[in-house]
Amino acid sequence: MPTDIVVDAMGSEKAPESEIRGAILACRQLDVRVQLVGPEETLAPALKACLRGQTLPIEIVHASEWISMDDKAAQAVRNKRDSSMRVGLKRVREGKAAGFFTAGNTGAAMATAKMVLGMLSGVHRPALATILPTVTGFPSLLLDVGANVDSDPENLVQFAIMGHMYAQNVLQVTNPRVGLLSIGEEDSKGNSLTRDTLPLMRQLPINFIGNVEGRDLFNADCDVAVCDGFVGNVALKTVEGAAKLFSVMLRQSLKSTVTSQVGALLSRRAFAEFKKSLDYSEYGGAPLLGVQGVCIVGHGSSNERAIMNGIRVAAEFAQAEVNSGIEAVVRAGATTPVS
Repeated sequence: MPTDIVVDAMGSEKAPESEIRGAILACRQLDVRVQLVGPEETLAPALKACLRGQTLPIEIVHASEWISMDDKAAQAVRNKRDSSMRVGLKRVREGKAAGFFTAGNTGAAMATAKMVLGMLSGVHRPALATILPTVTGFPSLLLDVGANVDSDPENLVQFAIMGHMYAQNVLQVTNPRVGLLSIGEEDSKGNSLTRDTLPLMRQLPINFIGNVEGRDLFNADCDVAVCDGFVGNVALKTVEGAAKLFSVMLRQSLKSTVTSQVGALLSRRAFAEFKKSLDYSEYGGAPLLGVQGVCIVGHGSSNERAIMNGIRVAAEFAQAEVNSGIEAVVRAGATTPVS
């Protein structure tokens, strides 16, 4: 059976065009049905124009309001009660859809998901995870990247469990290696949070490999890296900036050094592959782990391919039943084997 996914059609910087075209791509290539949420008077003619007479399993769900990138998250969540985010997440809560995707305001998405979906039993705080490329071509997972500015050791322990379950069941990593992000591999390295968390991590029934450093996010020595949201968000923004720098520098270098027509063709192919490996649109979005339901948050500048992959990730998350596994381990006090 196709998986029903709700898309906040008013989230991205180019909404609703990116969301509509992404939904069309998803319905053509994936076994999904898409519910586009937003003002019907805006979405209906735009969808009709993009479909050009084609019939696809795309439904419009009316919402009279939406939350912009400039809105203050807490205020918008309180005041915009008929926002596309809230209406969409209600569809998940009511069982009318298996998952939700937005490329909108991240803070508002997290706050709305917590309010509408609620937290998983026993989970204290949600964690926003992100996929990172590695030298082997297989991705690694970093969490938390911004859901919580401050965290305590118990929060990080729960993040580790959630990251393990997501990596194993969605990313299909067998016995994922989970590390605690710090400034050195030695137990004595780090701040009070990492030093207090380390012995608790060693008690978990997962493949915990100890402290890991920033470079381990990309060298494939670690499948899941755990940190508080402050450190994670700084790391993520640094990675995004570095990736853009490398792409620009590589393009300039190829232009200045390649002279032959054949060499230029090969360099363009190599550059395209390099750029694709760093392209956020290939990874679909960041799952918000710990809430009762599936919520994927994409980049604000998401294009139609990123939207399609966000829908794909939401469907894979829903089908993997990650949340029930997280609840089972947390409920058991993290003492039972994780499977």
